[in-house]
Amino acid sequence: MPLTPTARAESPIHGSVWYVKSSLLVVDDHEGIAVALAHLLETDGWAQVFVASDRREAMELTARHRPDIVSVDLTLGPEHGLDLLQDLRAAYPHLTLVVLTASGGADVAVRCLRAGASAFVPKSSDPADLVAAFAAADQGLTWLPGSMVGPIISLLLDPPPASVWEELVATLSAREYGVLELMVAGLDRRAIAEELTISLNTVRTHVKNILAKLGVHASLEAVSLALRAGVRPPERASA
Repeated sequence: MPLTPTARAESPIHGSVWYVKSSLLVVDDHEGIAVALAHLLETDGWAQVFVASDRREAMELTARHRPDIVSVDLTLGPEHGLDLLQDLRAAYPHLTLVVLTASGGADVAVRCLRAGASAFVPKSSDPADLVAAFAAADQGLTWLPGSMVGPIISLLLDPPPASVWEELVATLSAREYGVLELMVAGLDRRAIAEELTISLNTVRTHVKNILAKLGVHASLEAVSLALRAGVRPPERASA
């Protein structure tokens, strides 16, 4: 969903003259958040801002409009933002990627950076920080929240050795990992289907693949292994 390009004018955010910045695609399944962010960035002088609500629409708009930057939410309904991040990186190696998320600590930020993100931005950030993050990414810089810089650098420079369980969990796709998180939260397959708004058969397929990749025969074994690997329930899941 394209929004009207912004003209040059005096910026109420910076108190200076705007300059037309690169084009940008915001991918978020919460329309209100996506549109509000798009308007904020337009106000800051971005040349053109588009909005997508899911992975399919994001890939279509990227192919059609070739934005310079794509902002990806990690939670996209039944899909995981990391999958989209990886798809975009594979299809457009030089595309600048920004992750905008409502949750996630230093470990999640590191996963996003390794997947090709130039910025990791909490949705709780104030408007000035949001604007600064996208401006930094537009200039080819990396932007991280100040409170997370130390923990992220520590993980990047001195990552803890992966356990056998962590190595097995690392073989899962982002979608399978999301299903495993909900299994750890105590949700059964029907509840997982409702939580992710996907069919029960799709959940069964994901669980079957999870059990095969983890080398276990039952969901309880998979949950036990996941807990040893440090997998925790997502904040939004309710058992």
